[in-house]
Amino acid sequence: MPRFFTTATTQHTNNTMDQTKYIFVTGGVTSSLGKGIIAASLAKLLQARGYRTTIQKFDPYINVDPGTLNPYEHGECYVTDDGAETDLDLGHYERFLNVPTSQANNVTTGRVYLSVIEKERRGEFLGKTVQVVPHITNEIKERMQLLGKSGDFDIVITEIGGTVGDIESLPYIESVRQLVWELGEGNGIVIHLTLVPYLAAAGELKTKPTQHSVKTLMESGIKADILVCRTEHEISDELRQKLALFCNVKREAVIQSIDASTIYEVPNLMLEEGLDIVALKKLNLPKKAAPDLKNWNTFLHRLKYPKQTVNVGLVGKYVELQDSYKSILESFIHAGAANQTKVNIISIHSEYIDKTNAAEQLEGLDGILVAPGFGGRGIEGKIETVRYARENNIPFFGICLGMQMAVIEYSRNVLGLEDANSTEMNEETSNPVIALMENQKTITDKGGTMRLGSWKCDISEGSLAHQIYGELQINERHRHRYEYNNAYRKQLEVAGLLASGINPDTGLVEIIELKNHPFFIGVQYHPEYKSTVANPHPIFVSFVAAMVKHKK
Repeated sequence: MPRFFTTATTQHTNNTMDQTKYIFVTGGVTSSLGKGIIAASLAKLLQARGYRTTIQKFDPYINVDPGTLNPYEHGECYVTDDGAETDLDLGHYERFLNVPTSQANNVTTGRVYLSVIEKERRGEFLGKTVQVVPHITNEIKERMQLLGKSGDFDIVITEIGGTVGDIESLPYIESVRQLVWELGEGNGIVIHLTLVPYLAAAGELKTKPTQHSVKTLMESGIKADILVCRTEHEISDELRQKLALFCNVKREAVIQSIDASTIYEVPNLMLEEGLDIVALKKLNLPKKAAPDLKNWNTFLHRLKYPKQTVNVGLVGKYVELQDSYKSILESFIHAGAANQTKVNIISIHSEYIDKTNAAEQLEGLDGILVAPGFGGRGIEGKIETVRYARENNIPFFGICLGMQMAVIEYSRNVLGLEDANSTEMNEETSNPVIALMENQKTITDKGGTMRLGSWKCDISEGSLAHQIYGELQINERHRHRYEYNNAYRKQLEVAGLLASGINPDTGLVEIIELKNHPFFIGVQYHPEYKSTVANPHPIFVSFVAAMVKHKK
C-alpha cells in the first residue's frame, strides 16, 4: 500500500449491508459547475460517517482515455497507481478521500465502444445486431457496478460528465435510468447539479434554467432525488420551496451550493445543508455517528490563517489554463497548510524567458518550480530558469520534464557540453543527456504506452531526498517516455549533480539533487499525484519550508 494511503483503513466499518448502494451525479444548465467537487464532498461526509465510499467518473468523449489530449483541451491528465491515464477529477477524489483510485474509476465513451466492438469481433453477441440499446448501455451498466461488486465499498458515487441534453451523454443517462430501476427503490439515487444564476439588472436569482434542466432529465425517464443548486447568492426559503414544487423534489432535498473561497470548504457547506443526511435517508441507510472532520478542519484552519507568505514561480508551457497543473496547485495548498504558510503561485510562461530577461522575469521569487510538459516549445526558457535558480541559490524543484531540463542545464553550463539536449527536442544532438527509454523505441501508438503508474525508487542514504522522505525506498507515479542517460551519470556526479534516487529494477535515475545548494531537487516522477489533504507530499512540504527559510 502506498505511503500516503495508510490512514485509509479508518474508512472501513463493520457494516453488514446486503448490497452496495449507488449515487449518480448529473449536471445541467452549463458545464464546469463542480460535479466532481460535490461528489467528492459528499463522499468525504459519508466516509467520515463510517461508510466505505468511492467515486468514479464517466466521460462522454470518444478518446479512450485523456492520455492523448492536449492540456489546453482537458486540463491535466491524472495518473493512478495502476497506470491509468484519467480525468483530473480523480485527483480531487483522492485528495478528499485519501483512498487510491484505479483504472475502474474512470471510463470514457471511447473505452466503452472499444470494448463492445472487440466483443463483436470475437463473436460474443452470437450474430445479433449490435446497438446502443442494449449493448452499449449494458457495457456502461456493467462498468458502473464494477467497483460495487468488488465488495470493497458500501457506497459508489458515479459522476456523469457533460450536461444533461448533450447528444454524447444520452447513452449514460439511459444507462442510469435502467440501472436505478434494476437496483430497486432505496438502492440507487440521482443527484442533479444545476445553476441558479443571478441577474444583476433584475437584482434576483432565476430558477427557470434549473426547471428546464430537470425537465430535460425527466424527459429521459429520470427523476432527480436531490437537487444541488450552484449559486453566487443565498437561496431564500421561498425560492427553495419553488424549486421543490416545480422540480418535483422534497423541500429538504433542495441543497444550496454557494461559491466558496476554497474547494476544501465545500464538505462543511454540504454538511450544513444536510446533503449527506438526505442521501442516506433516500438510500435507507442509518446516519451512524456524526461525521468526524476534526483533521479536515485543522487543515482548513491552517489554510485560512497562515503565519507567513512565500512567492513561488511556476514556470511552464500551459500556464494560460490553470487546470493544466491542477495537482501541482493543490499540492502547494496542502504543503502550505502544513507549514502554516500562504503560497502565492506566480505563473510564468517559459516561452517568454531567455538569457536577456531571466533575472527580470524571475527576481523576487522565494522558490522556482519548473513544471512537466511535452515537446520543444518553451524548452530554452525552462533551461534558463534552472540556471538562474542554481546560480542564485534560489530553492528549486523540477518535475519530470523540469528534472530533465536541470540535467541539460548542468551539462551545458557546468560540464561544458554546449549542445547537450534531449532527443525529444533534438534527435541529432551529440550529447543526448536525456534520451528515449529503450523500451519506447519500437512503440508507434501514443495512447497508454508511456512509462505509467507506480514504480519503486531506492534513495541514497544521507541525501536530501532521504532527509525529505525519511525512507530509503519509496513508490511514486510516472508518466514519461524519455529518461536520464546513464552514460553521462559519472561525469555529472563528479561535477556535483547527484543521482540520489534509482529504480532498482531498471537502473533509471529518478531523483537528482545538487550539492552545496539551499534546496535543489528534480524528480522524474509526478509527486503531485499523491499529495492529499491528510498526507501532503513531503517534497512539496520541504520545498515550501525551504522557501520560508530562504525568504527569512
